[in-house]
Amino acid sequence: MGTHPGRRSILARAADIVWPPRSLLSDRIVDRPGAIEAPLWAELRFLARPLCAACGFPFETAAEDGALCGACTAEAPGFATARAALVYDDHARKLVLDLKRGGRRDGLKVFAGWMARAGAEALTEADLIAPTPLHWTRLLERRFNQSAWLAEAISRASGKPLAVDLLTRRRRRKSQEGLTASQRRRNVEGVFAMNPPAGRVAGRIVVLIDDVFTTGATAEACAKALLRAKAAKVHVLTLARVVRPVDVSI
Repeated sequence: MGTHPGRRSILARAADIVWPPRSLLSDRIVDRPGAIEAPLWAELRFLARPLCAACGFPFETAAEDGALCGACTAEAPGFATARAALVYDDHARKLVLDLKRGGRRDGLKVFAGWMARAGAEALTEADLIAPTPLHWTRLLERRFNQSAWLAEAISRASGKPLAVDLLTRRRRRKSQEGLTASQRRRNVEGVFAMNPPAGRVAGRIVVLIDDVFTTGATAEACAKALLRAKAAKVHVLTLARVVRPVDVSI
């Protein structure tokens, strides 16, 4: 869950005295940035097999490798795979919102480690890592893109090249929060496009990074834009994913 405190720089340890690190899930002081106290750590719900081979939805019972969920059987997604580190529950929601709305960066290295494990197969074959983009007006308001922060951390952890400006969001639409799956699909239809030169993804495998996989509408729209630019394959990797329809208040 991070670097051993004995190996951290003197400057970093001095900073901890002035601004003591706090748990990612509580206000308790911990021994290093990005740490979570043991009782809360034990409550985190990490996603693991058996999963849908395409979208990564967790199966409740044992399933063969390569098995697909009902949704992916009915209609194959545009992306090759989607994987997430955590089930989106109350704990994951705090981690996501502290990052997304609070700009809290001290968990990025830890999150990247979790996500790299969840998406190990995709990252092994990846040529590029790219974040899901924000519209420029929203980026101006927020002053950061949390997906870009995650993508940068995963690039460092995996050694794979980062293309932070690969995609652009051409139009600003209303937030996806509270929308149904069909509304989310319509809301992002035609929104994403390649930044020039589009040919830089031709024949290449891209891992798309986002904070939460909810219905897959945003991931699908981004994947379509990349595939139109002749990307060989698109994988999706997120910090958390919704596994119940009621968990969409993000």
